[in-house]
Formats: sequence, C-alpha cells, structure tokens
Amino acid sequence: MILTYGSQQDYDGMAGKATGEPAWSGEDFAAMGAFMESLNKELEESGELVETRALVAPVHTRRLESRDGVSVVTDGPYAETQEVLAGYWVVECESFDRATEIAARLGDCPAPAHVAARAYADVRPIAESQAELEI
Repeated sequence: MILTYGSQQDYDGMAGKATGEPAWSGEDFAAMGAFMESLNKELEESGELVETRALVAPVHTRRLESRDGVSVVTDGPYAETQEVLAGYWVVECESFDRATEIAARLGDCPAPAHVAARAYADVRPIAESQAELEI
C-alpha cells in the first residue's frame, strides 16, 4: 500500500483559501489531476493497480475513541495532528522494490514548490494473515 499525506492547510490551499502560503492556481490543480490520472491509468494497464482513492479534507473527519468504556466522537481536524492520510494506492506488483519505484514517481507530481518540499509517501506491505503481523 502506498500512502500519501497532507494537512488541512494543504486542502485549503488546493481550494484557493488563504493559508499564509500561496494558494494553488487552477493550473496547479489541473496539472496534479492530470498527473494522477496518467499514473493511475499506467498502473491499471500494467495490471498493478488494485485500488486507489483520495480522501476528503480532514475537517470532514470524525474520530472515535473509548474513554472509560464510553465511545466518544470528536470532529477533525485535530490540533495535535498536522499531517493526515490524504490518499492511497493498493498495488500488486512483483516486489517491495517495485512498489517503492511506483511511490517514488509521486515525487514527479506537479505542485506548488512549498507543497512539493514537504510531500512524502509511505510504502507498507499489506498483511495477508495474522502470522504476517508477528514481528
């Protein structure tokens, strides 16, 4: 699984809202969309793409936790969390190295310089069984 991250500030900038940093232009957003569509199509055609999704802004998030045996629901974003999961790709490919190569291509995604400078992705194998969760 390839995981990408962002912040509420990133989502606000993409929407053209004031964030203290330059907002994305329409051209920036279109270029990112075109890059993602192209990458996804290539992965689909190679048979490596299982699923991909973008996630909506953190302000539309609810966190559930248990406090003293009682479920508590809070709305996002959370002051203690700057980065949130922004999207993911599930790929089925020949190796962990190949998944890493795919994730590295995300560094080519067009974005404003201040966004690209802090962008990163994680590559994590998906456990197929409980035995794979053992350390």
